[in-house]
Amino acid sequence: MSTAPSAPAVAGDPPQRRRVTVRGVVQGVGFRPYLYGLATALDLSGHVTNTPEGVVAEIEGAPTAVARFCERIAVQAPPLARVESVEHREVPVAGGTAFTILASHTGGPARTLVSPDTATCADCLRELADPADRRHRHPFVNCTHCGPRFTIVTGVPYDRAHTTMAGFAMCSDCAREYADPADRRFHAQPVACPACGPRLRLFVPRPAPGGRAATVAGTDPVADARALLAEGAVLAVKGLGGYHLACDASNPDAVALLRRRKARGDKPFAVMARSADDVRHLVRIGPEERALLEGGARPVVLLRRRTDPAPQPQAPYPAAAVAPGSPDLGVMLPYTPAHHLLLGLPGDPEGPRLLVMTSGNVAGEPIVTDDGEALQRLAHLADAWLAHDRPIRVPCDDSVVRICDREPLVIRRARGYAPLPLSLPVPVRPALAVGGDLKNAFCVGEGRRAWLSAHIGDMDELSTQRAFERAAAHLESITGVRPGLLAADRHPGYRSAGWADRNAAGRTVVRVQHHHAHIAAAMAEHGLDGGRPVIGVAFDGTGHGDDGAVWGGEILLADYDGFTRFGQLAYVPLPGGDTAVRRPYRMALAHLSAAGIDWSDDLACVTACPADERRVLRTQLARDLNCVPTSSMGRLFDAVSSLVGVCHRAGYEAQAAVELEAAALRAPAQDTDTTAYAFGLRLPEPDGDGPVRADPAPVLAQIVEDLRAGTDPALVAARFHRAVGALVHAMCVLARERHGLDTVALSGGVFANTLLSSACATALRADGFTVLRHHLVPPNDGGLALGQLVVAARAGALPEGTDRQLPR
Repeated sequence: MSTAPSAPAVAGDPPQRRRVTVRGVVQGVGFRPYLYGLATALDLSGHVTNTPEGVVAEIEGAPTAVARFCERIAVQAPPLARVESVEHREVPVAGGTAFTILASHTGGPARTLVSPDTATCADCLRELADPADRRHRHPFVNCTHCGPRFTIVTGVPYDRAHTTMAGFAMCSDCAREYADPADRRFHAQPVACPACGPRLRLFVPRPAPGGRAATVAGTDPVADARALLAEGAVLAVKGLGGYHLACDASNPDAVALLRRRKARGDKPFAVMARSADDVRHLVRIGPEERALLEGGARPVVLLRRRTDPAPQPQAPYPAAAVAPGSPDLGVMLPYTPAHHLLLGLPGDPEGPRLLVMTSGNVAGEPIVTDDGEALQRLAHLADAWLAHDRPIRVPCDDSVVRICDREPLVIRRARGYAPLPLSLPVPVRPALAVGGDLKNAFCVGEGRRAWLSAHIGDMDELSTQRAFERAAAHLESITGVRPGLLAADRHPGYRSAGWADRNAAGRTVVRVQHHHAHIAAAMAEHGLDGGRPVIGVAFDGTGHGDDGAVWGGEILLADYDGFTRFGQLAYVPLPGGDTAVRRPYRMALAHLSAAGIDWSDDLACVTACPADERRVLRTQLARDLNCVPTSSMGRLFDAVSSLVGVCHRAGYEAQAAVELEAAALRAPAQDTDTTAYAFGLRLPEPDGDGPVRADPAPVLAQIVEDLRAGTDPALVAARFHRAVGALVHAMCVLARERHGLDTVALSGGVFANTLLSSACATALRADGFTVLRHHLVPPNDGGLALGQLVVAARAGALPEGTDRQLPR
């Protein structure tokens, strides 16, 4: 308990006492010390404490000082705080001459918000590099403005006893800082130093590249780890939310070794650089990208590669195998003291300045957090383990963000963002929305708040399903939400939906159509109350349609109550299901067949398909065997990617589409080329009630004609992107003419393609439309749960199976 004396109220001015409740992200961010300083500066007495509801203070003194205290709370709050509300009421005067910080009150339901983990602040970095400071080179230096938060929280209110630091008793020096209201570490729960804090350890269980002996390293684990990286080793490095696998990004042999061990195919790796300036010769960095790179969240930022990398003496150059075929390079800057040490402080011996940093897991499984599990599960992937003994309570991958038209676009929402809540435009009942099966993230909500989980992963693996269950229980515990309703996708085979059914325990499970959820997520993120429908453009790879087909190229008229399928990409066969996804040439041949275009040997997709497989595929398509109809725009991108010769086999999700976008960005004369492919629009019969169908056959025919005329495939790719943008515009104009709607929501994984997203938004806005695009929530299935929550759980939601149909 900390106490400061307070001057009495001015004579003749009767004192006033008020009880103040502050809600938001106000624990673990130095809020009580901040209020302590504010109260003492205003000569107020009273006390402040953490409660499950938030920070609660009682202040007493001159009425003008009391009013000034209440006015300043939100305005001058600490940098990591997010004040949602300040409520105060008058209470009886109690007297007293001091202001006190009381021990936390633990009774009652959790209602406060937990802060995300935050990158090491400038003050702590100065201490890390200062030989005279007692925390010089301490890998766990932190303060109230930075360090671990969400990943170490075991309960609320946020106190050391409710974190994984509970087992580390503070030394006398740390305890003095912790108790001193004037100190930057006053009530900083993870506070520690070399004398009392966690320790780094380096395990080298077998000889690593370079011939180093199998030992447990001793005096300087970081120096030994840097030496191993310089020799080409792969290291498992324990961070805030789990293990990374790291290697020297400029060493092609090390990168190839990691790629081979992880069976990663051509999927791009992200890299960690010491500073933004260390990569500006490789990528384009605008002010928005720099702000993301250097901000407290420190996500992986997808940066456009320079087509002609600028030579820069002594600058690190990543090996070609880091991100083959991608138009972007994922870059993040160090966000823990250990990262800074691993990349080297000023004056350190030379070492790798650019590291591949990829999730420490077996492909398809959740990120590893437990030390024993890391030694076992990563044994075939790593040569050494740089570990520490501070437990990780919550797995949390790196977030992935990019800039599109100078605005952020979150691709994966995790460390640095979770578990911050989203404000909802409509109130919801206590509920859990379980999301989808790919890029799973779930969402709990109550009232006007929704908490999206950190990225969980793909639900195919049993280990991922167990991680989902643990994460859901933890998020419910720290938010205080007790779900009385569950929401899930309508796909009958989704494992996430199966989990909801098995764990309903008498609660209602509401199934929400996949693409309706995508559009509802965009509406909710932008604060729409659902009183007026929007034109929803939902483009992705796969979503279960209400007619049993695989949807994914949808134009919906939607509000929260329901949707109408106004338009769709015309159905084509999906031959062999997932096999067609992994082999884009199969989608290309299916599209050519549907368009009546011969499979001639001058087309790249034809020669890419082995002759025996081609014969079977022709029979399969002719007899409609295992050919579910699909309207997927994602699959059309796959087909065109193979048709133009860019990608015939996909080793990771959306590889064909990513490489097609890369080709389009390389196209010559994009500014002067006006050739436009055009989809055919098939309107329903005058007395019919079906959707408008966009037929890709004319586009495919024009592509084949261009290829046979010798047109650069990159230019063909650019023209295809323009054709899709023109289709979106034409469909939205048609919907506006028929229904008077002028707000368009763009959602679904295809809109992670910034070339397409920008083209669509530009054309629509120029024609008077209001365009909603995702900024805080991923457009892919990582944002699906938010839409499920709002559709299923808002007050007044229609019962399941009674979607309100909007007129076409």
